[in-house]
This record gives sequence, C-alpha cells and structure tokens, in this order.
Amino acid sequence: MSDCDAEPAIAMPSLARRGRGAVSNPPDRFAPTVATPFDDGWATLDADPPAPLATTLIRDATRGAISWNASPDIGFDRALNPYRGCEHGCIYCYARPTHAYLGYSPGLDFETKLVFKPEVAALLEKELRKPGYVARPIALGSNTDPYQPVERTLRLTRAVLEVLDRFNHPVTIVTKSAGVLRDLDILTRLAERRLVRVAVSVTTLDPALARRMEPRAATPARRLAAIAALAEAGVPAAVMAAPMIPGLNDAEMERILEAAAAAGARSAAWVLLRLPNELAQMFTDWLNEHMPDRARRVLALVRETRGGGLSDPRFHSRMTGAGPYAGLLAQRFARAARRLGLADARAPLDASAFAVPAEGGAAPAQLSLL
Repeated sequence: MSDCDAEPAIAMPSLARRGRGAVSNPPDRFAPTVATPFDDGWATLDADPPAPLATTLIRDATRGAISWNASPDIGFDRALNPYRGCEHGCIYCYARPTHAYLGYSPGLDFETKLVFKPEVAALLEKELRKPGYVARPIALGSNTDPYQPVERTLRLTRAVLEVLDRFNHPVTIVTKSAGVLRDLDILTRLAERRLVRVAVSVTTLDPALARRMEPRAATPARRLAAIAALAEAGVPAAVMAAPMIPGLNDAEMERILEAAAAAGARSAAWVLLRLPNELAQMFTDWLNEHMPDRARRVLALVRETRGGGLSDPRFHSRMTGAGPYAGLLAQRFARAARRLGLADARAPLDASAFAVPAEGGAAPAQLSLL
C-alpha cells in the first residue's frame, strides 16, 4: 500500500545503527528479484544488534558534470553534484530514491555507499568551454550535500568552485554543513563579483531531534554559526527551513527563521516534507522506531497535506503541499519572513561576466585583433 498502513506478514528486524539515519535497507524498485524474511522456527530473525557500517567510496564513471532540468517549480535549469548518496543520513531526504538508479538501496546503502566523481572539475571545465555555452547560475548540491563529511578529504566541491571562480560563473549552494566555511576564501571572491549565494538548511533547533533525523550533519548551532560567518565575510546567506514535517518540527518554523535572521541570513525559504517512492515506507519505519507515540499523528498530518497519500509528485504542489494545514504553514512562513526582513527579493547573481579563460591560465581569453 502506498500509505504504508499495512504491516508485513513478518517484520524485518530493525537495522538501526548509531550514527546512521535509516532503520531499513529496502531493495530498489528496479531490482529483478526481492528477498523477503522467513521465520524457519529457529529464531533466525532474532539477530544480535547489527554491527556498525563503514562508509564505502565508489568511483563514478560519468562523463559529464552538469545535469539539466526543465521542471517548472525549480528555480534553476542546471545543477552539479560531486557525490551520489550522502553520509549525513537524513531520514527525510527526497534524494534517497535516486540511489536505485545505481542499483543500490535508498536505505542504508544511500548513506554508506557513496559514489564520487573524481574528474568532476575537469569535466565541468570542458563543458563550460563548449562553443555556445550560455552562463546562468548553477546549483551546487541540489540532490546531495556538497559538503558531506567525505568532502574533507576528496575536496571535489572545492575543485568545482575553483573552476567557477576562474570562469566568473555564478553558483548557488545548498548545504547543512559548517564545512562550507573551509571554502570561505573562494566564496568571498565570488561574492565580491555577485557570483554566489549560499543557503544553509536548518531543520530544527533541537540537537537531540537533529541527531536522530540527520545523524552526521552539523548540529543546529554550527549551522547558525556558519550563516553568521558567511554573512560577516560578505557572502549572501539564506536559510532553508526544510523540510517542515507536520507534527514533528513544523512548530519550530518561526524560531528557526528568527535564529537565522539574528545570525545574518538575508532571505529564507521553506519546503514541505516529500516522501517519494521507497521513502514513504522508510520514513514510516523510522517514525515507528524512534517516535512510536506520535508516528500515527505525524503520518495523518502528512496525508492531510498530500491529498490523502504520503506523497504528491505534481509540479507546483510537491514542494508546499495542499489543503488547510499546508496553507497555514505557508501563511506562517510568509508572515515570519516579512517580520524578520527575510522576504525581500534576492539580488540576482551576475552571469554577464562569464568568460572562458585561456587554456592553462587564469585570465579570460581575448579575441585576436588579426
């Protein structure tokens, strides 16, 4: 059932692990065969607590860097993601089902089997040099976080920013990591030319709830500190109150915006919880594991905002939902954003300065006079 009401005939043991978000590892929806648990009478399903899972890095052989979209409810037409999968382990992440395209589970595989693109910066440069390329802001981290823990060592996001810096190419960044401050030197240079805007996602101000929902992401306090550091350095910073989960963290919306505004955020946005494909059952399992007393209420409120289901993929409603409860959330956000000065139109990034630098050099290529 799409609404995840029915219990399976035999329940799988919980796979909850310290430091991981998912409590299950469902097969991807494209798998030709699916294994189901079977109790043979020898208590084989009563396993010991599962062992910790290490993170595995897998090279991506993709020959392109930029992905393009024509979605009418997304404010950008191109994006770049150095990583597939995300070690932050956010249970609500709408990107989890995309791991099925790689043959992996959207569950624990998504946060432990990370696919990285070692040549992403070189591939990006090659695409930017193509004749006829027209620059517009590129979204960095639209699917998975560009500053997840593995970025500390692989530094792929930094390599991408170095390319964009040389090409005078505008970029927007979304992250829930204070690791973005490691690239403050590049971001400051980009900001001086109106080429960058950074949005920091703050889901809750409660560190205990954050630890359960987003086990390897920065604490709420560190995210607010990142907004403050970006603002102090002159880098335009926004706050994403996302996702708002009815009955779980939505009561914090105004407090999140207030804390971000005090830290120096210039603008704000919000998104309602989305539960596409396998994520509906995974989120249900997580609620039953961590918050059994409120699971039924949370799911009922989600259905109220999604036309009776747990997901609504339609354009223009998938981000904000529908119905009285979703409408109230939208009104609360709009009122708080106006009160805090976060509702003003954001200054557009400058794409007019884009220039292809000479091969091997930092200066833009010049037309020959002869």
